[in-house]
Amino acid sequence: MAIDRLRGPASIPALLFAVLLWLASALPSAAITLLRDAGIENALTRISAPLLRAAGLNPRRVRVLLVDDNSLNAFVLDNSAIYIHSGLILKVKTVAELQAVIAHEAAHIANGHIGRRMENLRNAQGLAGLGMALAVIAAAAGAGDAAGGIAIGTQSSALRGFLVHTRAEEAAADRSAMAYMRKARVDPRGMVGLHEIFRGQELLNIARQDPYMRSHPLTADRIRAAKAFVAAYKDRAAPDPQADYLFARMRGKLSAFERSTKWTMRRLGDEKFRDVKLMREAVALHRQRNLSGALAAIDGALALKPGDPYYLDLKGQILMENRKWDAALAAWRAARAQAPNDPLILAGLGRALLAAGHPGAAIAEMEKARSRDGRNPRLLRDMANAYARTGQPGMAAAVTAERYAVMGRLDDAGLHARRAVAMLPAGSPAWQRAQDVLIAAERFEKENGKGRRRR
Repeated sequence: MAIDRLRGPASIPALLFAVLLWLASALPSAAITLLRDAGIENALTRISAPLLRAAGLNPRRVRVLLVDDNSLNAFVLDNSAIYIHSGLILKVKTVAELQAVIAHEAAHIANGHIGRRMENLRNAQGLAGLGMALAVIAAAAGAGDAAGGIAIGTQSSALRGFLVHTRAEEAAADRSAMAYMRKARVDPRGMVGLHEIFRGQELLNIARQDPYMRSHPLTADRIRAAKAFVAAYKDRAAPDPQADYLFARMRGKLSAFERSTKWTMRRLGDEKFRDVKLMREAVALHRQRNLSGALAAIDGALALKPGDPYYLDLKGQILMENRKWDAALAAWRAARAQAPNDPLILAGLGRALLAAGHPGAAIAEMEKARSRDGRNPRLLRDMANAYARTGQPGMAAAVTAERYAVMGRLDDAGLHARRAVAMLPAGSPAWQRAQDVLIAAERFEKENGKGRRRR
C-alpha cells in the first residue's frame, strides 16, 4: 500500500468552496491524499461494477479510489472517478452499505449533478459577493468551519439558496441509488444501514460533524425514504458471497495498515476467511519488523490462494521494504504474470527492477503502467529516477514535470518542464507532454502574478 498526495478537495464542502475559489482566483484546491493499493482497488472495481452498469456508466471509465481520511465521506469531482474516504470504508459493516455509497455517488455522475452544481456555485458567488469570496479563501486555507461562518454571517441567503439545490440533488441521488441497487440485485437495506451510521450527526456542533452532513438532507428523512423503498422491494437480493469476501479482504488489509498492530492481532480470531486472516497477520507482523513471521503468514495465504496476484503484490512490498531486492522482484514478476494489465502491479515490478539494478527493464514496465494510470506520483518519481540512471536527463526532467503537475505544484512543474523542453527533440511525444505542462504552469503563473515576480 502506498500513499500519494494529489491536488483536490477532501470533502464535498471543500469541493464547493474550492470551485468558488477557482472562479475567484484560479488557485488550485487543497491537497487530498490517496491510498493506492492494487488489491483494494481491484476489490472496489469489482464491487462497484454492477452498480455502475445499472447507472448506465462504463465500469472501465469510472474508477473508485480511496482517500486517506478518517472522516465519513465520499465525493465526485468529475465523471471519471468516485472517491471514498478510508474512514467510511472502515465504518460500514456490510458490503451492501459500501455499495450504497458507490451507488449514491454514481447517481451524481449519471444525473449530471456535477455540471449543474458548478452553475449553482457561479450563481451563489454572484449573490454572495465579498462575503463568499472571504469564505472560500478561508476554506482554501484549511479553516472550513470559519469559512462557513463567514459565508453565513455575510450572505446567508446566497448560501442557503445554494444548499437548497445541493440537498435536492442529494435526495435525488438517494432515489436513483436505490433504483440502481435493485437493478444490480444489491440488498437495498444497505442504504438504510448507511444512513443509520450518520444518525445524530445533525445534533453535533459543526466542528464535530462529518463533512458529509453539511450539504445533505436530514438523516431521519433519508432513513424514512430508504425504509419505504425496502418495504416496497419484495424480492430481496440474494446473498453475494463473492462480494462479501472482497469486502472482508479490502477492509482487512486497510485496517491492518491503518490501525495499530495490537488492534489487528487481537481481532484475527474474528476473521471468517482463513486467507484474509493470514494476510492481516502478515501486514501486522511486517509493521512489527518481523520479516520471517510476515513471510510465513503471506505464504500461508498464498497456499490457500495459489498465484493470487494481490497477495504476491503484498509479498513483494514486504520484501522490498526489507531490502530483499531479488526476492521482491521474483514476487512481482509472479504477480505480473497473473495480472499483466494492473498498473499498480506493473509499477511495483518496475520499482523492484530499479532497486535490483535493471533501470532499462524498469522503464519498460513503468511506461506500461503509466499508459494505464498516468496520475500516480510514486510511479512518476520512480520513472524519473530510472531515466536519470540510464543517462536520459531530458526524459527524467519531463517525467518529473508531470509528477509535480499531478501533485498540483505547478511552480516546480514549470521549472522541470522548461528543462525538458530545452533537452528533448522538438516535436517528440515527450517534448509535447513537457510543453503541455509548461503551458499550464505559465498560465498559472500569469493568473497568480508569480510570473511577474520571477522576472
